[in-house]
Amino acid sequence: MKIAVFIKEIPLSNNVKIDPKTNNMIRSNEQGRINPFDEHAIEVALQLKEKYGGHVSVVSMGPPSFQMSLREALAMGCDEVYLLSARAFAGADTLATAYTLAQAVKKMGDVDVMLFGLKAIDADTGQVGPLVAEALNVPHVTAVHEIKQVNQAQKTMDVVFTSETERVVVRASYPLVLSVSDAGGNPRYLSPLKIKHVMKQDITIWNETDLGCDFDCIGTAGSPTTVTNTFVPKEAARAVKMLEGTPQAAAEALVAILRDQHLL
Repeated sequence: MKIAVFIKEIPLSNNVKIDPKTNNMIRSNEQGRINPFDEHAIEVALQLKEKYGGHVSVVSMGPPSFQMSLREALAMGCDEVYLLSARAFAGADTLATAYTLAQAVKKMGDVDVMLFGLKAIDADTGQVGPLVAEALNVPHVTAVHEIKQVNQAQKTMDVVFTSETERVVVRASYPLVLSVSDAGGNPRYLSPLKIKHVMKQDITIWNETDLGCDFDCIGTAGSPTTVTNTFVPKEAARAVKMLEGTPQAAAEALVAILRDQHLL
């Protein structure tokens, strides 16, 4: 089974900078980490590999600084990594990003399962996985809670996904895209034995020419979403009342305040 996991690097700090001309986030110099939902996608991929055999590739799109997050994926146990990096990709919205990732899938060839985190915690859209599936014309299931069974002979998967009211089991044929929730088990720790080794492992870097991209479909040119304005919310100091006395007295005073506010 050939598995591809798509990860996004998110800033570690809220102190991010915005390009005043494009209103896009400047990612090149900001220290980042793997999006937490994507770590769960990596874990699901590794569990599939351990149970059914196969090969796990990890793909990310961004500046060269994203290579460290890809090396972390290697240290978790993934087999190879790809970085899609070019100035032409800058400013991409979810549609242009999905197109670029789909082009990478086509170049990789014969990918059976494409795994995404349910959403990125910075943009919180959850759109890229389904958009990649649409670009490749393959089935997709979102909010996947569990993979119950894989039939490799028939190339089908039984997966559990969660809706607002229930859990549903569906059978889908692969190749397919799954967007994974954080309920599928905790991501494993980086292997200390692999950390040193992966620092020397090659990272394949592809640009827009390598992927055979249509220049009208990538970066800002391929992004129908336009950010017209950005601003930093003002920090407002809230009134604080210190409750004095013994813990019992402070607790009684707190209960009295909550009752006054009709919260109890």
